[in-house]
Amino acid sequence: MGAAQRNYYGKALARLAKERDDVVVLDADLAGSTKTSEFKKVAPERFVEVGIAEQDMIGVASGLAASGKTVFASTFAVFATGRCWEQIRLAVAYPKQNVKIVSTHCGISVGEDGASHQALEDIAIMRAIPNMVVISPADAHQAYAATMAIAEERGPCYMRLGRADFPLIYPEDVKFEIGKADILREGSDVTLIGTGQMVSYCLDAAKALSEEGISAEVINISTIKPLDADAVIGSVKKTGCAVTAEEHSIIGGLGSAVAEAISESCPVPLVRVGTKDTFGESGKAEMLMEKYGLTAKDIVKAAKDSISKKR
Repeated sequence: MGAAQRNYYGKALARLAKERDDVVVLDADLAGSTKTSEFKKVAPERFVEVGIAEQDMIGVASGLAASGKTVFASTFAVFATGRCWEQIRLAVAYPKQNVKIVSTHCGISVGEDGASHQALEDIAIMRAIPNMVVISPADAHQAYAATMAIAEERGPCYMRLGRADFPLIYPEDVKFEIGKADILREGSDVTLIGTGQMVSYCLDAAKALSEEGISAEVINISTIKPLDADAVIGSVKKTGCAVTAEEHSIIGGLGSAVAEAISESCPVPLVRVGTKDTFGESGKAEMLMEKYGLTAKDIVKAAKDSISKKR
């Protein structure tokens, strides 16, 4: 059973519209796709359609936040992190404004829209900005819970969501704690660390590995920044090697964050599963995930490679 994260983001916004008078939502001409339209149905007087003007959207968001509002600003990830980087850096992150930038249509599974719309660099871009929290939920239920959590947290936040249906991993009433990793499966031979929809592939890979007598621990890193380094280091100390899996470039994303943490505290073999310094292309989502090495089979192969490098 699967569900689209963006749909549950819309549901969470609709709930916030009823419960919080301080919440304002902005969109850049994509409300039907990002599902911010669900907020508009409940509180149209607190919804601002900025149009195709992403830089202006961030400026307006900053101003509203400075006046005491909790602001959600949404569009596709390539536009949210690319077109208005300077505005995010100087108008949101630098003054620590209470703005939540929530992007949809992340990763290569956007499919037929092609390279121009497949954000494979957004985590890296936002991770590098001081004061910015970076979140990538594992499924739709966690996306809902994360939306409610960041509404309570003051300060800048970036959250990336997918376009397509993802398998559901968590129960509907899951709680989300910013900066906390979840160990979804315990193991002793290798640590599989996933984010976003790749978490479900990590679980599939762990099951396949167990059939070959290999015990894999699975960790969901939904908050990439701040990283739960204690959970990562604690696991790799036990297993002695690791694999990271993300629907994002291996440069600057989850793989880089984990590599930085373990290299400083507990150096072990690490293999990163993600796109390899490349743009995507147009095609069916499943075919693209396979072509670019983002499947459970690729994680299984990476796990065996990581294990083989143990001292």
